[in-house]
Amino acid sequence: MSITLSRTEVETLLPYMRDVTRCEMSLRELNLMWSLIEASAKMNCPQDARTILPTMAATRTQFGQMERDLVSSLVLEKLRNAIGQVQTRAQYVIDIVVRNLYERTADVGFLATDPELCSFVADPVEDEGRTYRRLQEYRHKYTVYDEILLLDTGGHVLAQTDSASPVEASRDPLVPATLASSTYLETFRATDLRPGAPQALIYSRRMQRPGAGQSVGVLCMSFNFPQEMQGIFASHGDPSGRSVMLLLDAQHRVIASSDEGWMPLGMTVPVNREGRAGAFIHQGRLYLIATHASPGYQGYPGPTGWLGQVMMPLDVAFDASGSTGTDALPPALLQGLLSHAGTFCPPLHDIMVAAQRIQRIVWNGQVMTAGSERDMSQLKTVLEQISETGHRSSKLFRESIDALYQTVLGTGLTQAGYTARLLVDLLDRNLYERADDCRWWALNPQLREGMAAPDAAACASMAKVLDYINSLYTVYTRLYLYDAQGAILVSTGTPLPPGARVTPDTLARVVALTDTQHYHVEGFGPHPLYADAATYVYHAAIRHPTDPKRVIGGIGLVFDSAPELRAMLDGAVSRKPDTHALFVSPQGRVLASTHPDHPVGSAWTHPAPNTQVARGQFDTQIGVHAGQYAVVATSTSAGYREFKTSDGHRDDVQAVVIRHFGAVHAHGGAAGDAGVLLDAASHGSGPTQEYATFLLDGQLMALHARHVLEAVSASDLRRVSMTRGSACVGMVARQAAGESGYVWVHDLAQLLGRAPVRGDGQVLILRLGAHTCGLLVDELHAVAEFEDRCVVPNPVGHTHGGHWISHIIRANQGRVTVQLLDGERVVTLVQR
Repeated sequence: MSITLSRTEVETLLPYMRDVTRCEMSLRELNLMWSLIEASAKMNCPQDARTILPTMAATRTQFGQMERDLVSSLVLEKLRNAIGQVQTRAQYVIDIVVRNLYERTADVGFLATDPELCSFVADPVEDEGRTYRRLQEYRHKYTVYDEILLLDTGGHVLAQTDSASPVEASRDPLVPATLASSTYLETFRATDLRPGAPQALIYSRRMQRPGAGQSVGVLCMSFNFPQEMQGIFASHGDPSGRSVMLLLDAQHRVIASSDEGWMPLGMTVPVNREGRAGAFIHQGRLYLIATHASPGYQGYPGPTGWLGQVMMPLDVAFDASGSTGTDALPPALLQGLLSHAGTFCPPLHDIMVAAQRIQRIVWNGQVMTAGSERDMSQLKTVLEQISETGHRSSKLFRESIDALYQTVLGTGLTQAGYTARLLVDLLDRNLYERADDCRWWALNPQLREGMAAPDAAACASMAKVLDYINSLYTVYTRLYLYDAQGAILVSTGTPLPPGARVTPDTLARVVALTDTQHYHVEGFGPHPLYADAATYVYHAAIRHPTDPKRVIGGIGLVFDSAPELRAMLDGAVSRKPDTHALFVSPQGRVLASTHPDHPVGSAWTHPAPNTQVARGQFDTQIGVHAGQYAVVATSTSAGYREFKTSDGHRDDVQAVVIRHFGAVHAHGGAAGDAGVLLDAASHGSGPTQEYATFLLDGQLMALHARHVLEAVSASDLRRVSMTRGSACVGMVARQAAGESGYVWVHDLAQLLGRAPVRGDGQVLILRLGAHTCGLLVDELHAVAEFEDRCVVPNPVGHTHGGHWISHIIRANQGRVTVQLLDGERVVTLVQR
């Protein structure tokens, strides 16, 4: 999501972000402190301080820029997080609605050609309630409808399912308009077909006399729009109540609201079709607004002008949403993730680089004055202030970067979780239709009569019915009928071998179905009627036309799972970089996947999600997947309407969404003691020495400060093909005033027998006598002074690579251990 903000926009948003405001105040205080230190040095010891005044000026300048950049980045990421949440849910609300309504367009087209219903409308004679019962059977299967009506050409109601809202006749113009149309009509407004309802969504289609082509009436199906929207809002709305989810019409009026007390039906609201990041005013309150139109589904565009929208007041948009769960993660994992900030969050990476630059300037200033033989007692106070303020600055940078990091990770976790939740919802909604289809088609009079006496003529007639149905419902690769002994009599698709049968277990389960509301699903797995690929097969019992209690066979629907499930996954993640998705069975087998390492049928071995998370909610984890740092979100199927909730079928499929951030590093990077403040000499009277400390693989190490010239960024390292041993990683140019030339650089971790340092570290330039070399380390720490009594010889075997470590510094009254590197030995060995 590309968002840019001007300085004015940052200042407008800043008052609504209390944590960022506190950070800005702390940064300003430190910036003022650097200015005071510089002024104090100029006034009190200008001669002694002249070597470090340029360093202090550079620090102050860099700090000022850092302050502006860090605050802007924090504001930008918090805004991106908030906008990402409302945009995702605005897109989901319109996408779910349009996918659902697409199914309704198929329903009305198919039911309007039902021979039994068409015959009744053509000749509406008393049939002892058979037509009413047939319509009720349909409504009991397809529970998304709250009313189904049959009308003649004059608008008189011949049959309806909702006896609580009787209609004798309709004057609604949709009746003549439907009769004049060769396709369905979609009408959303108040209508006399649904008296008492402020608005209704009606799908209508003309009905023709069987075999004659003469229009004899109209089928009207009322979609239970309020109930459907309540379900969507309950599943995908904001549980914190900080935002409102809306469905708008072409005039930007609210036609459905997750909180009608806040945004009532009929209210006109501002929209944000362009995706602008700024705030919008509505009734005197500032809002972040996300608006999405539907891209369409399977060629169906959705109702004209309808929009999904989410509105979040600016004053609550940036409230803390709780921990991202990173506190319990291993430091190496967090550092590894952070090392890829340049990929997943460039502003965060830029801030980290700027913080390192400031730390390096301060560190170099301290090194520059360390070990001087001149009396610099007047400068001592200034140096102590530089050290203390440098540490405070580093601490604040770490805290601020961590806050930004948490925001970025929080965005990734939330987006992955929302996507996983959407996927299981889409899957449940899709398979709900499959359960409806098999039960309704099992009631087809032609099929029931044919199965009662399945001779050659009857089978040919039934084959035509199945072919017609399959031509309309292409989500199935095969529809087939089988008798009470399990022999398949009729099938669409490629011819089956003679003697093809359903399995005994399937037959037994179908024959045992107690009524027309029940169905059976063959669990996802390889199936001979799907070329031995894995799929679901839906079954319903076919009952004798005159003895409904007698099961005479069944109907099987082979779901084309491979393209259908993959299309759901692709639709959710194809536009999200470095993101994959899977459907996983309750047994841990992959049903569909966009990741090449997880093909269909393979085992999903990633750690299971939090079992305390309720069905329909999502769980997110940060960890390692396929050799990369990743966010993994899972959501478990909660069912849709009665499907998987009260119909006796349970299949807790999980959707898994994986977002990769970058390859795992073998070297852990700086962590561990990075935030430790080293006490100056133990306030005794003994002799002291100054040490330049740094971090390597999370451990504090040191060199005599007199051996260190300066530190430069590892980004300045020039990799060369001809090096001096495996630990030699290239060359850097000297940057200190009055210095020139290049220095060979060696990876200190490799010299110590550890995993190599990553490329985002620091290079220490050492000089002992006539020899100069560079050492690549993770991170600079501080320049500290310790009494000689705190420095003890290295015990044998104290650390891996111990022959490089000459002494151990027991800092902070022995609470912190610092490994002192033998600089002379290092320089001597790397010069060979």
